[in-house]
Amino acid sequence: MADHYEVLGVSRDATPDEIKKAYRRLARELHPDVNPGADASERFKLVTHAYDVLSDPKQRQQYDIGPQAGGFGGGAGDFGGFGDIFETFFGGGGQQGRRGPRSRRERGQDALLRVEVDLDEIIFGTHREIDVDTAVLCETCHGSCCAPGTSPVTCDICHGTGNIQRSVRSLLGNVMTSSPCGTCRGYGTIIATPCVTCQGQGRVRARRTVPVDVPAGVDTGVRLQMPGSGEVGPAGGPNGDLYLEIKVRHHDVFSRNGDDLLATIEVPMTDAILGTTTTVHALDGDVAVELRPGVQSAEVITVKDRGVTRLRGSGRGDLKIGVQVVTPTRLSGKERALIEQFAGVHKAPAPHLSQFQQGLFAKLRDRFLG
Repeated sequence: MADHYEVLGVSRDATPDEIKKAYRRLARELHPDVNPGADASERFKLVTHAYDVLSDPKQRQQYDIGPQAGGFGGGAGDFGGFGDIFETFFGGGGQQGRRGPRSRRERGQDALLRVEVDLDEIIFGTHREIDVDTAVLCETCHGSCCAPGTSPVTCDICHGTGNIQRSVRSLLGNVMTSSPCGTCRGYGTIIATPCVTCQGQGRVRARRTVPVDVPAGVDTGVRLQMPGSGEVGPAGGPNGDLYLEIKVRHHDVFSRNGDDLLATIEVPMTDAILGTTTTVHALDGDVAVELRPGVQSAEVITVKDRGVTRLRGSGRGDLKIGVQVVTPTRLSGKERALIEQFAGVHKAPAPHLSQFQQGLFAKLRDRFLG
């Protein structure tokens, strides 16, 4: 790394005005608009960076001192940083505990999306293509953060260590403390020429399609984890995870209780009296339902293995169909005569008070869930 003072052509005790005049003179000579040559462009970058460092009093002081400003006071120069003191007294020691520069590559954030599915889709599971707005790897720099043909340069303030050590007075004497370098933010390197596509981030925002296999048996509130399908990290770091929160849409006919499907069938009074066999359309195809003669409202007919596939385990739940006998409200004269004839033959007891019973839907609920 070239010395900044030599780059600007000034002495190490140059005043701020002398540094500024030297920079302006070289900038007029090397600016790309005046001197388009490749060598001039590289010198212009070095001159600009040298001026940025030396024109800032704090950075100039750090540059003059260097990454380390001596040892531990009182003749104990073998001690490095404050962490080394504790390692020497309580185990460890030397340079083993000193932290180096931190990596620009970091793990990407996790993402959470809500996916709505229909009730019939969760019986056997389904496949979806989900569009996700997320961070993806920059195709220009491939995560290096640098413009093509360039690379990070070593920070000349911390000399690549990522840390600046300072001498601080304490009860123990002069103690060397370490803090992240403010110039390179602890990375140890500087992106002199950032990638213009990602602005030196190594990633860009984009929409991508993620294939999702929704397993059978999931229910509202279940979260599916897809490792490595979240955002790519800064500087091309590893992807985070994608979490999908399932929401099962309401169905007008069927509802769900655990692995069982629940439905209600309306039965005409005559079919309830005589009994019949009918076919109903379930979520996964037709189902034959047999109604015995004399079936009553709130009875539950169970069709085995026609419910939801179990999420954990094997097999399926049942389809439970609650019976609701429908009494006609309007009768023709002929129909009324037939009903009266039936009432005369079938000597039913007169209406009377009986043991308290819950309403139809309450009884259905208890039988469904019981």
